[in-house]
Amino acid sequence: MATTYSWTERGSPITAIPQRSVQLWVWKALSRCVAPLFLCAAFVKTATAVEAPTTVGFNHTNYFETAYREARARFLLDTNHIESAWQFARRCFDHAEFATRDEQRAAIAREGIAAARRALALNTNSAEGHYFLAMNLGQLARTRLLGALKLVDEMEIEFKAAIVLDPKIIYAGPHRSLGTLYREAPGWPASVGDRAKARLHLEKAVEVIPYYPDNLLTLLESYLDWGERKVAEDQLEKTERVMTQARSRFTGPEWILAWQDWEKRWRKLKARLSQ
Repeated sequence: MATTYSWTERGSPITAIPQRSVQLWVWKALSRCVAPLFLCAAFVKTATAVEAPTTVGFNHTNYFETAYREARARFLLDTNHIESAWQFARRCFDHAEFATRDEQRAAIAREGIAAARRALALNTNSAEGHYFLAMNLGQLARTRLLGALKLVDEMEIEFKAAIVLDPKIIYAGPHRSLGTLYREAPGWPASVGDRAKARLHLEKAVEVIPYYPDNLLTLLESYLDWGERKVAEDQLEKTERVMTQARSRFTGPEWILAWQDWEKRWRKLKARLSQ
């Protein structure tokens, strides 16, 4: 029998927070939640995955648009295929990240939300369905001046669902994403922000998948942002070792932009710790 789950939806009243600031911290949370989820196509290996480019300096915007179109075509051929549904939701998130207008991002995000909900209609215990529903809700929230906080509440619920079902997907993406959301969001009663919960989930991401650079970098950045320099220093050697070993684990053109992001953040972290 399939595992089931349950929890109570948290109600967070929308207070007088400037709505533009909501868009900004949702964007910041998303960029750290998944960085570089949308930058690398290899985070999920499937037989139907779009082949990665073979040359350095590929056009990532065109690459992810092509991936989106191909995933959409596969999904429309069989809307009862659960993997096609959540893979299309995944590709919607990727594609929306490179949108140049709010209207475009919102339209793509709504497609992703619909595809993720279809995956969950086929199997409510699809961890990927819950995860990519949350991610596309986040893309939609980035376009909203009103209603963004309500979408953030939904994101929290969906990330929790993914954690219950399979915390290891996307290199502990559900823990990393939820922890970052708690870190970046305003606190109660405005929204879901909570440092203790952020720490719990970001540390859990490292515990679950200790070899993924983004998990350690995000945790280290959080320690420093919270003024916990000694704790961050204690993680420095471990992070250095992971970064070194990861260079032979995450290779190929599909990881180029990921490494650009990781290396930039790693240099900033070391600079902060050397001061």
